[in-house]
Amino acid sequence: MSLIFRRGIANMASLKNASKVVCVGRNYADHIKELNSARPKQPFFFLKPPSSILLKDDGPVIRPRGVDLHYEVELALIMGKKVKDIEESDEKGIFDAIESYALSIDMTARNSQNEAKKKGLPWSIAKGFDTFLPISDIIPKSDIPDPHKVDIYLTVNNEHRQADSTELFLFQIPRLVSDISKVMTLEKGDIILTGTPKGVGPVVPGDIMRAGLKVGGKELDAAKIEVAVEESTSTYEYAET
Repeated sequence: MSLIFRRGIANMASLKNASKVVCVGRNYADHIKELNSARPKQPFFFLKPPSSILLKDDGPVIRPRGVDLHYEVELALIMGKKVKDIEESDEKGIFDAIESYALSIDMTARNSQNEAKKKGLPWSIAKGFDTFLPISDIIPKSDIPDPHKVDIYLTVNNEHRQADSTELFLFQIPRLVSDISKVMTLEKGDIILTGTPKGVGPVVPGDIMRAGLKVGGKELDAAKIEVAVEESTSTYEYAET
């Protein structure tokens, strides 16, 4: 039996209070190919800390020294209820539990991630730096009647880098939410990133990333992200573990 608990409404400031950000990896076939990864037999996911969230107009993405910094644009789900052990077949319950949507950019220290893969180490450093999750304004559910039929894109210095439809998900949202809820309870305000399409690549200080989302060919203003990349002034420098 699934457990779903109704609570209040999310707002932008509350996003940083999420108990967790759950990131779905390898959910687009072409992205799997470009990173030479194995196609998953079931949803694969990992965590980013809420401290990595960068709200709109809160400043640039900071590239730590020694990091090969990559972008990954993704549709985000914002949970409005506590969910545990929900079945994939309960689509109504799952979509009722999603309060709203957002667009996000999952920033990744690719060299750190690649090293972790080779050595069997965790990915926390690769995904967890402050500012590594720019996120748009909240998108009301009414603006996205079908989250499996939206187009997401990302440009760097006005050059198109990513542009694909969520129709290409390997695992659709009911499966994602169900599987996650059977591993860890989803709390109100938690954020789920649904995976990134092909075209990921590097950015360097001075670059400007812009991302957006279209429904039926119409761009949603709430989904727009524009964020610069700057070099870190911290003494920290990533080096091989």
